[in-house]
Amino acid sequence: MTVLRQCCCLWHNYCFYKNTFKPRKTKKNVLRGFDIILFPHVLQEKNSMCRLFAITSDEPLSPMVAFEALDVMREGHDGSGVGLFLRDLGGPFEDMKDAPILSGIFTENGLKRLDTFMMNLGFMTKYKLPIKVSKTPPSGVPKRDIYLIRAYEYPEEWDGLSQPELYDRLVNIRLQLREMGKAEGDMMVFSFWPDVIMIKEIGEPLKVAQHLKLDRKDITARVMMAQGRQNTNYAINLYACHPFFLQGFSTMTNGENTAFIPIRDYLQSRGIPGYTGYQSDSEVFTHILHYTLERLGLGIEAYKHIITPLQDEDIAVHPNAGLLQHLKQSCRRLIIDGPNCVIGCLPDHSLFMVQDRKKLRPGVVGGRPGRYAFSSEICGLDAAIPDRDKTLDFQPMHLDTAIVGPNRQEVAVCRQTSPLPLPR
Repeated sequence: MTVLRQCCCLWHNYCFYKNTFKPRKTKKNVLRGFDIILFPHVLQEKNSMCRLFAITSDEPLSPMVAFEALDVMREGHDGSGVGLFLRDLGGPFEDMKDAPILSGIFTENGLKRLDTFMMNLGFMTKYKLPIKVSKTPPSGVPKRDIYLIRAYEYPEEWDGLSQPELYDRLVNIRLQLREMGKAEGDMMVFSFWPDVIMIKEIGEPLKVAQHLKLDRKDITARVMMAQGRQNTNYAINLYACHPFFLQGFSTMTNGENTAFIPIRDYLQSRGIPGYTGYQSDSEVFTHILHYTLERLGLGIEAYKHIITPLQDEDIAVHPNAGLLQHLKQSCRRLIIDGPNCVIGCLPDHSLFMVQDRKKLRPGVVGGRPGRYAFSSEICGLDAAIPDRDKTLDFQPMHLDTAIVGPNRQEVAVCRQTSPLPLPR
């Protein structure tokens, strides 16, 4: 059975990368992380899963809280990549919540091209957070020229734009910068959004955090999501590193989405510019979340009904049977397959966790009023919130969506068998 499972995973990964990546020759002064980096190792039988950790707190926390939680779960990731999502920022960003913040990695030439591009658009630097690293990075971490975190003033001609138009323009600028970096290999842009910072890098999570000096007082946040990657897909591309983000929505996943191709094709057919990239089969979870809430106008309680709908006999007795049957039919190409635990963040700073229909990946939620965490393992919760009532820890099952809202007072659980809170 183990051999069969490994063969299925290998076939899925081969098909996914065959249809997604086109290897190219490398150039001088090119950022490592664009090209596929192949590994000779084989699937690890017991622990071949990523590790996820997210936390929401009334008081801003250091990113080291998340990295230390990942470190106690280090048997589940191999140093092939780590991603960090920060939102509801503290420190110097506390008083500039509306300013778009650009996060990425640049060569010296890439930074010059960025500056010219942004100035031509009318963006002026409002604040930049210098990240100075040692000339010799730790083992497994590539040497970089510049890690950039910079807040901007909007162009004057943007005054009076509606929020939807402004947000669409921010997405388009990020996508333009990504294409510029792809062409020259001199920049990787992970986010360009107000009150959001994203950091991604190759290497052991704790070593990366120490290398970037993320224990400093001017990098804090009330909402954090972090993933330590287990390289079951035999490739490293920093755009494939979780968490993923689009217009206020972010997700990260521990699992395999074998229905990636039809989901990707359906999303790309929607004509929404942000539905692009797809260096990872898990990025679709972010875009499905965005589509469910922004385009379908439904709440987070409906997300599970899109990605893992109920069986027809269960829909027939549901209070919203007509709606759910319609959603299942019209959004059938968004149904996921494979083992997945998904942790996500909403624009209002709520955090949530959902599982696949068979709950084949671990996940637990726990904490106390004012501070809650979501983790792949209980030891991650223990590291971050040791003073909680552990009898209240909750492990979402296949029908559950566990949510901690922006008030951070409790873990709310909605089940797919419950009525949906629909707009009147």
